[in-house]
Amino acid sequence: MSNLTRDFFIGLSNNKFLNTNAKKWGFQLGAEKFVAGTTIESVMNTVRELNQQGIYCTLDNLGEFVSDKTEASMAKDDIIRILDEIHTEKLDCHISVKLTQLGLDIDPEFCLDNIRQILDIAAKYDIFINIDMENYAYYNRTLEAVEILNKEYSNVGTVIQSYLYRVEADLDLLKDVRIRLVKGAYKESGDVAYQSKEQIDSNYIKLAKKRLLGNTFTSIATHDHNIINELKDFIEENQISGDNFEFQMLYGFRTEMQYKLAEEGYRFCTYIPFGNDWFGYFMRRLAERPQNLNLVAKDAFYTKDNKLKKGPIIAGAAIALTFFIWRKKRRK
Repeated sequence: MSNLTRDFFIGLSNNKFLNTNAKKWGFQLGAEKFVAGTTIESVMNTVRELNQQGIYCTLDNLGEFVSDKTEASMAKDDIIRILDEIHTEKLDCHISVKLTQLGLDIDPEFCLDNIRQILDIAAKYDIFINIDMENYAYYNRTLEAVEILNKEYSNVGTVIQSYLYRVEADLDLLKDVRIRLVKGAYKESGDVAYQSKEQIDSNYIKLAKKRLLGNTFTSIATHDHNIINELKDFIEENQISGDNFEFQMLYGFRTEMQYKLAEEGYRFCTYIPFGNDWFGYFMRRLAERPQNLNLVAKDAFYTKDNKLKKGPIIAGAAIALTFFIWRKKRRK
């Protein structure tokens, strides 16, 4: 992946102007392929369809870096409504949350109160809550919150990012906590994180194997078929129970592989984002997988009958510029 392309999209994901205006533009940039709508009703339809295919789901009500208590409380109430829907409809689904959406930047105690209200309802319904890891500035505070909450609840886990140097030691501290293992989607400095794909992948495989040999449930969250195939061999060689792990991928990515893994008998979970605050998430996904630029550029600028759209000029220009850079580098 081109570092220039990745850095560009990460920069867009953090742009407040673009994030705010994306809510007005709707899904004119092709985000509907990777974000399952903006309403609870739309995402529940997606969960039902995937459940019918034998695929488990986790829902992310998109939003982060909230600085207003009212907005954080509304996000908490929305998540509780989702829990009610999952319970009522008996869906095979859990919830992923970000602490900054629930007020971590406002007041840590306020944030903990919000997540406790969510966990209380989730515990009553026997639904798992995963606390997503954000950028490194929030890393220690997230782990501290997880440590506190794990003393009070048995239905909470978190995420480990293989691009961070320190995570193997943290993994030892989390040996009894359910985790999702990912590579990492934020731009971090060389002071705290591996920068090359080879190093990140190598550390991912090492951490995954270590977790698989333990007794605590782990979500193997990657789209990399080479890593998946290596871990499948490792699982078979070590006779690891399918009750101790699942494979996990993002909604809209490598869909055929998702169905194939489920058909092969592996527990499979699709991470489904939805909601109005989709822009930052969408840009980070493009940073991770720039090969999707071909698809997104076509959706952003052309209708189904190949007529040019009148989409948002600023966002369209951003995608066009990055698309041009990426294509030029590929041809070298």
